[in-house]
Amino acid sequence: MNKLSFEERQELRMGCHALIDGVKPAYGYVPSEASAIAFLVLFGLSTIGHIYASFKGRHYWYLCFSLGTIAEMIGWGGRLWSSQCPYNNTAFLIQISTLIFAPAFFTGGIYYILKQFIDITGRQYSMIPPRLYLWIFITVDVLSLAIQAAGGGLASAASGRPGGNTQTGTNIMVAGVIFQMVSITVFCCFYGVFLWKSRGIQLEKAIMWLTYATMLSVTCIYIRSIYRTIELLQGWNGYLITTQRYFIALDGAMMIIAVGVYNIVHPALLLPNPKDRKRQETSGSDEERSSEMQSMGKRG
Repeated sequence: MNKLSFEERQELRMGCHALIDGVKPAYGYVPSEASAIAFLVLFGLSTIGHIYASFKGRHYWYLCFSLGTIAEMIGWGGRLWSSQCPYNNTAFLIQISTLIFAPAFFTGGIYYILKQFIDITGRQYSMIPPRLYLWIFITVDVLSLAIQAAGGGLASAASGRPGGNTQTGTNIMVAGVIFQMVSITVFCCFYGVFLWKSRGIQLEKAIMWLTYATMLSVTCIYIRSIYRTIELLQGWNGYLITTQRYFIALDGAMMIIAVGVYNIVHPALLLPNPKDRKRQETSGSDEERSSEMQSMGKRG
């Protein structure tokens, strides 16, 4: 928008204008309407599937998958808006903010899957108590999101000022993404230790199918995080951020695979409900105590 005055740029950012020759949108291109609609449909179907499975299996923690897909839908809705209004700043901020943090909801679901695995197989196969997985890794995810949000806010504020420098905000966003990647890496190490320690037992088929699904999901999240890191390091005018096909392939496609695989093998349907499990354990303990008391009575 270098050919326009600051007032004219502000007007474009607040309104809805078609592409103007020689005046680039914040994306560096006009977002594809077709891709935005396609991902809206895909994430919408995934949302319905996750909500249905979570309620059917009464595993309400897994609704975090649907929260992530809803965030993705909001982001792709912003891109659909931008396909018609490429200069609108609100649409741009909606898509960049929601699509940057949506994967955190997916990782929250993945952390809970490992907790359930350990609850089922036994505490001895884990380096830390199962409940700590949620406390540690979700806390780290929240911190990484706060860092990314702070960086995004600074970069956005700088972009709205004449001659504003977005580099500081961008660097903070990169730090948040890297922090999240480190968290996922540490989690993968814990997951690997669990699989190694439990190698001598016959794991349930549900655990094995979900393990394969998790490997695929985490790989996709990794690819997306690496892409996002390089993209942001190149800056807001870099090659990756201004080339749409990379965003579609390395963000949109990776995220629909990462969350969609759990629509096929859903943990809420494959793993036992924690409340039912506790009820069975309590019932079993009561039956054992009753049997012991009857046995003692007969001996008396």
